[in-house]
This record gives sequence, C-alpha cells and structure tokens, in this order.
Amino acid sequence: MPVTDTAPPRAVSWPVALVAPIAAAVCVALVVVLDARTRGETPIYSYGEGVALGNGLGTGFVGLVLGVLSAAVLRRPGHRVIGWALAGSALFWAADGLSEAYVRLSTVTEDALPGLTFAVWFLFRFTALLTATIVVLPLLFPEGRFLPGRWGAASWACMGAMVASSLCFVVAPYRELTTPGRLPPGVDLDPTTITAAAPYADLLTGAFQLVTLAGLVVPVGVVVRRFRRSSGTSRDQMRWLLWGALVTVALVLATLLVDVGPLTDVVFFVAVTLVPISMTVAVLNPSVVPIEDLLGRTLVLAVLAVVLVGVDLAVVTGLTALLGDSLAQRQVVVLVLLVTILLYGPLRLRLSRWVRRMFLGGRADPYDVVAGLASTLESAEEGTEQLAVVARAVSAAFGVPYVSVEVDRSSGERLVATHGERPAETRTLPIAYRDAEVGRLVLPARGLRSRLSRRDEELLGDLVRQAATAARTSRLAEELQDSRERLVTAREEERRRIRRDLHDGLGPALSGVVFQLESARLVVDRDPAAAKQQVLATSQHLQEVVADVRRLVHDLRPPALDDLGLVGALRQLAARSDPAPSVEADELGPLPAAVEVAAYRIASEAMTNVARHAGATCCAVRLQVVDGSLLVEVVDDGRGIDPDVLAGVGLVSMRERAAELGGRHEVACPPHGGTVVRAWLPLRRNA
Repeated sequence: MPVTDTAPPRAVSWPVALVAPIAAAVCVALVVVLDARTRGETPIYSYGEGVALGNGLGTGFVGLVLGVLSAAVLRRPGHRVIGWALAGSALFWAADGLSEAYVRLSTVTEDALPGLTFAVWFLFRFTALLTATIVVLPLLFPEGRFLPGRWGAASWACMGAMVASSLCFVVAPYRELTTPGRLPPGVDLDPTTITAAAPYADLLTGAFQLVTLAGLVVPVGVVVRRFRRSSGTSRDQMRWLLWGALVTVALVLATLLVDVGPLTDVVFFVAVTLVPISMTVAVLNPSVVPIEDLLGRTLVLAVLAVVLVGVDLAVVTGLTALLGDSLAQRQVVVLVLLVTILLYGPLRLRLSRWVRRMFLGGRADPYDVVAGLASTLESAEEGTEQLAVVARAVSAAFGVPYVSVEVDRSSGERLVATHGERPAETRTLPIAYRDAEVGRLVLPARGLRSRLSRRDEELLGDLVRQAATAARTSRLAEELQDSRERLVTAREEERRRIRRDLHDGLGPALSGVVFQLESARLVVDRDPAAAKQQVLATSQHLQEVVADVRRLVHDLRPPALDDLGLVGALRQLAARSDPAPSVEADELGPLPAAVEVAAYRIASEAMTNVARHAGATCCAVRLQVVDGSLLVEVVDDGRGIDPDVLAGVGLVSMRERAAELGGRHEVACPPHGGTVVRAWLPLRRNA
C-alpha cells in the first residue's frame, strides 16, 4: 500500500532565503559607487531627446525592499510561491537600478564601457517585463497559485499576452531620437531587433501598451473573485491587498493632480513597494492591526482629501472668475485653509459613519445597537416575536443578509425565528445562559462581513446575551406553566392514590377488624376458645393493616430519613447493595425536607444503577455543601455509559428531581473509566 506524505510544508532555509536580499544589497552598493562617479559630471553622450537617466538608487532600493520581503515570506511555511515571486521581482528591480546607473555612467565617460550594449538593451528593452512581475503577484496571492477554472485560464492568458507583448517590444527597432555621433562608442541600440519588423514598430509598440492596459483587468477580476470566495484569515489577507492597492492608487492620482517636486521619487518608491509590503503583512500576521478599521479609515481619508481638494479648487476658481487676478497668494492660502477647516470636521464625521456602516454595518455603533435591541425587546411579545427582534437586530448590526435564532423548549420543541433567505453555507454559534446552551444563532459562512474581529465578537456577545435573556424568559415562562400543571396534576394524583388506598385498602381493613372483634365479643361467653382464635386472627389482620399504614407513610417520605437522618439512611441503603458503596459526608447541618428526599432518591437511584448495570467493584457516595447547595456525588469504577445510549427512566428521574428544586444534574464518564453522577440541590435556608 503506497504511503502518502502528509508532512506540512516547511520554510525555506535562511541561506537560501537571503540570496535575493543579499544580491539586491550588492546591486544597491554598486549603484551608490557608480552614482558617486557620475555626480557633478557633465554628460558627453545622450541616448535620445527626452531620455532622462536617473541614478538608479530609487529602483535599486525597490529591489532591496522586495528582497527583504521575499526572505520574510520564504521563511513562512506554505508560501514559497509568493516568496519566490517576490525574490524574482527583487532581482529584476535591483538589476534595473544597476543597469540605469551603469548606462548613466557611460554618458560621462569618453571610453567605451565593457558590456554597455547589454546594459542598454536590458534597461531600455528587457525591463518591459517589469509590468509582468507586478501583475503576477495579485494573480497568485494568497494561495500561491492561479485560480482554477475560467479565471485560471484568464490568468494564464494574461501572463502569456504580457510576456509576448514585452518580447515584441524587445525585437522592435529602437526609435532613435538623436544623432549617432551623440551615442557612446560601441553601443548597439538594436542587438535583438528583427529588421523585418521595422515597418511594424509603431504597431508593435501600440499593441504592447494596449495589452498592458487590458492585462490589468484580469488581476482586478481575480482579486474580486478571491475576495468574494474568501472567509476568515483569507478574507483579512485579501483586505490587506485591497488596502495596499487603494493607497497606491490614491498616491498615483495625487501625483497626477499635484506637482510634488522633489518628493516624486519618494512617492514612486512607496507606490511600487506598498502592495508587496501589504501582501507580506497579510502572509506573516494579518491580524497585526484590525484591517477593517484601517481600510475604513484609509477610505475616509482618501475620499475626504478628494472632496476637500475639489471644493478648494472650485472656490478658488469661482472667486478668480469673479474678482479676476486681484486675489493675492496670501489671500488664496487663507481662503483654502478657511474652507478646509469649516468642512473637515463635519465632512469627516459623516464620511466616517458612512464608510464604517458600509464595511461594518450597525456594529460601528455598538451602544446604539444594544440599546435599541433592549428597548425593542421590552415592547415585543414573548416567544417567536422576541426572537424575530433579535434576528433583525443581529442582521442590522453586522450587515448580514441571513440570521436565524433557534431556541430549544423544555418539551423538545424548537422555536425558530428567521430573517432573510438561508444561504448555501452557514455557521452556528451557541446561545448560552449561565453556562447552559439554550439555543443557537445561525449566520452565513461567507459574505462581505463574515469575518468577526475581537470588537465584533464582543458586540455579538452582547446581542447574544440579549437573545439568551429573551429565550430564557420565554423558556422559564413555559417551564413555570408546565411546573404548575405538573404540581396540580401530581397533587391530585397523590390525593387520588391516598384516597384509593384509604378507601379500598385501609378502610375495609379497619372495618374487618371491627367485625372480627364484634364476632369475638358475641361468642366469648359461650365459646371462649373460638373467641380466642378470633382475637388471634384479628391481631394478625391488624398487623397487616399497620404494615399498610407504614407503606403509605413510606411512600410519602422514607421513614429512615426521620429515624437515621440522610447520611444514616443512605448507609442503611448501601449495606443492602452489591457492591456496598461507602458513604462519606461533611458536616451538613439541618437540611430542608425536600432536599433530603431528593438527595435520598437520587443517590438511591444511582446506587441501583451501579448494582444493576455498571459491573463495578467499588462505589462511593459523597455529600457536601458547596456554595449554598448540597452536592450529591456517586462515583463508581464500572464500564461507564455508552454515549449513544438514550437516557433511561432512572437518569431522567434524577434530572427531574434536581430540576424541581432549581438545581442541576450531570452524568460524566471520565477517561480512566467509570461513571460520576453529580447533583446540586439548592438549600435556600433563608427562603
């Protein structure tokens, strides 16, 4: 039989994980050296009009950051593909920065540099694949593989089209914008050019740009698809990706609208590295901060910034149109600040509420949710209507389309209140009241707001407590009515039994005694011997009557309790059992009559079960007062109780006797074997 390897995925070793960051660091160091050689020098050569060569530091540092991120991800078990993708991107960006610095050095050096043609080709041609390295990460995140089905096919097609279009750019002729005399000596701008493609150079370049733009649609669709199918930790990971993309888009739009001057390189660096950083955080520890709150606040700030800038521009433009150029720069600044101050506070508050409600539903204001539920429960009818109120409150608080509240009645019936249509996948949360499960709360397993943070769990706990109170109130009302009915029924049945025993048993028996004594009186003078026999028979009959009277009294309350007390009565009962249980008791003090009877009956039933069914060699009965209750505990070393076995009459009667006094009862089977029966009976001495 083949052996299946089920070992969990292991992390990459540190030496292997550090290859990419070390290589990127070497590239950055070389870029620094090359930049020092070119700083302050006047360019001698040029690669074309409008071709501005940077020093490569920004691009190199991007590679270094990606390399560090790749090492952190590779050291995390189960994320090798994402780690290797980051490592490859890091090497690509670091090499791009190094080639840029090297080509820039060639513009200030009269002599031909070795390998310059390759550096120029790599910088101006091969780096067209950088777009593919950026797109592949969201296609793989977070599982490290493409989605199955149609989206997987679209992902493969997207990557293939982007790589193919990049290669077309590599083989297209270079559109030379300068005279050959201005190029460094020995440079070939077209080492991989296919001459036959020269007439189609513009077409190939346009196709490359079009495919690049179209290829960005597939990653967006894949991310949306993964987000909709995710739940739990995966949902938080996708939210981190969404947050990184949101901030990146906001930065790009800001640079398009506002000239940031010397901060352009910083904005470029942040825009390129923010999404990989957010992915790394999602892989390592997505719960490091509440991502829902972070995402909501980021969206608030982004929308707020756009609105304020738009309003400021509109106000300044309008006043400029009315007053002409008479507005001074100081007046414009004061006007913009005034408008911003007046709008920022109210607008931020309203946007924050709107965004938090969009992301979190009504749970953004937990006090309002709980207070509103409590107020509504007070005016709702008991039973189904109260549960329906709870279902609607949970749905409104968490923004989920389906909520079902289920409560178990004491009669075995289940009371259900539902809000919305039931989805295909659900999850169930218990509703507990004083450590006892009284029902269940059913929520969707998937959805926009299926992930619960710690704060959400606290709010849900408050709502569930309200639901438990409502369910418990309904259940107690039902149990109270059932208890009243049982009390009346038991009282009348007991009266009927006593009347029947007195009327049909004790009454005729006493009448028979009277007749026998009267018969003996009539014959005592003429036949003393017969009268003596008659009196003897009457005496035996009277003894039977006394036995019947004792039986009646015993049925009302075991006489041993009055004669020997609870502990003595149990020891007397244990002496007649096999095996004979040991009875241990603390100083109990005076006990209520009802508690004594219930404890005696429960212990008696438990000892009977041990003798008949447990197959035990020893048994122990313990009595002690714990927290105002009498704890009755019966322990044996028998075979235990099969969990699939239904509770019999004895177990049910023990549970009912404990419940009648407001106590509780449990039966447990420890791992080492045997059975433990416990019953807590409230003493209520002050009642």
